[in-house]
Amino acid sequence: MFDRNLPYNDLPLLPPEAELETKATLKQAIVASRAVADLRGKAGLIPNQRMMIDSIVLQEARMSSEIENIVTTNDELYRAAADMDGLFDSHTKEVLRYRQAIWYGYEQIQKRPLSVNLFVEIVRIIKQINMDVRKTTGTKLSGPNGETVYTPPEGDPILREKLSNLEQFIYAQEDIDPLIKLAVMHYQFEAIHPFSDGNGRTGRILNILFLVEQGLLDMPVLFLSHYILENKNDYYDGLRRVTEEGQWEQWILYILKGIEITAKETSAQIDAILGLMDVVKNVIREKAEKIYSKELLEMIFMHPYCKIKFLEQGGIAKRQTASTYLQTLAEIGVLRSEKIGRENYYINDALLHILMSR
Repeated sequence: MFDRNLPYNDLPLLPPEAELETKATLKQAIVASRAVADLRGKAGLIPNQRMMIDSIVLQEARMSSEIENIVTTNDELYRAAADMDGLFDSHTKEVLRYRQAIWYGYEQIQKRPLSVNLFVEIVRIIKQINMDVRKTTGTKLSGPNGETVYTPPEGDPILREKLSNLEQFIYAQEDIDPLIKLAVMHYQFEAIHPFSDGNGRTGRILNILFLVEQGLLDMPVLFLSHYILENKNDYYDGLRRVTEEGQWEQWILYILKGIEITAKETSAQIDAILGLMDVVKNVIREKAEKIYSKELLEMIFMHPYCKIKFLEQGGIAKRQTASTYLQTLAEIGVLRSEKIGRENYYINDALLHILMSR
């Protein structure tokens, strides 16, 4: 019998014995897959795709960290992203490291598979300490009232065995819908709980890396953290029911619905960003045609908090001319100028509104 107060060393290996592809899960997987395919097409329309998607990645970094009670404001976050050498609080820096871990993982899966070694590298970036699969005992997960809700497996050989099994499951040739497989993977990683900290964030990064690696997306642009925050009780209840009752269908449906909703929301967000780019392009051409360039337009959408040096680094203009460009954009209402400390920022409020609309 499962006892939440004892290490769950009997956590079953994958694949589960339960039927995963039920009529209900397959039906929802089809709907979710269509939404993901639509998102992939929308994301492909973004110019300078990686740089602009970075703003969406920053929002994921903030929300995924918020699940773990690591909270920062959007203002702090985007200012910190614009000024990496500045002095910011520890929470903001940890959120930025989460973004760094996402892009690191994305680059790595272009040349190597998902593996325990990569999991370790990702959590080390997030936590900025030399972590590894935990060897310590006594790890317990507590509920809001301090009661133990789950005690993960412990002992290096046991954890390594279960992580190796997870690796094998990811690349097994079983004919399982990849989105259903993602739901199973996510549960198993969180149930193994291989690290002393950072498991939730690492697990959520693995979700998006798996979608990219499977060719369902080209860029890391679909993140479940907002959905989990909005449905946090259902998330933890779903994990618990798999552990205690083997309720896989309910958990898989929860994740698939999250994928569908998030894909549709992100598609709408991208539509709004592309629409705003067209509006801003027309405003600049109408009111300041001499300074318009495609590169300048893209730059103020890459960096919601833009600075003179970004235009310099992008080869758009030298310092004095870059300053004139940004001041002109502020004068015609495209950007808002704000001096914070010694730094002048030129803020794309309309873009920030879209990014924070979820």
